[in-house]
Amino acid sequence: MRIGLLGGSFNPIHNAHLRIAWAAQVFCRLDRVIFIPAADPPHKSVAGEVSFACRSEMVSMAIADRAGFEISTVEAERSGKSYSIDTIRIFRERFPDDELFFIIGADSFLEIGTWRHYAEIFQSCNLAVVERPGSSVNDRIAALPKAVREEFSFDCVDGRLRHHLGTTISFINGTPMDTSSTAIRRLAAADADLSSSVPPDVAAYISQKRIYHKCR
Repeated sequence: MRIGLLGGSFNPIHNAHLRIAWAAQVFCRLDRVIFIPAADPPHKSVAGEVSFACRSEMVSMAIADRAGFEISTVEAERSGKSYSIDTIRIFRERFPDDELFFIIGADSFLEIGTWRHYAEIFQSCNLAVVERPGSSVNDRIAALPKAVREEFSFDCVDGRLRHHLGTTISFINGTPMDTSSTAIRRLAAADADLSSSVPPDVAAYISQKRIYHKCR
């Protein structure tokens, strides 16, 4: 089985997240895409102190009835910061015989050298890198952290990077959407229409609960 892992604060989840997941699902022929809300993000605090339960509920709403999409609350089931490598290790143990694809935006990929144990991420699973507005990966080898570049080769046939241990990095063009959780929080605080940015059920939930009314 081919399983995609998509982590994030999802504060809130929005249409660009769903587009990234769909693009990776199609390009990498994924049987499952697992959305993994961060309980305690390592690089930034959760804006507005929106609870894990609330953010998870919005994810569940957003992916309801979408074939192959599901949610995992694994990062709330352990203590400490929600480091990606720890989550990948857990899923590697749960699915030892399956192919794992860690799904990230190109903007995150360009910063992966700052992540905890990033070299192990490359060794433990495949990566599916989906372009985001303003973040292009033109020279794919040069975009890698310098310390691991010699561990990869470039496949000129399919454009993927191949690690010497067998994992790959795929680059997916998709259809980028200029949407951000920060902008959505500001719109929600102003009681603006969110229908073009998030799924209808999520928009209604945000409005009814007034989740971001303090995020001005």
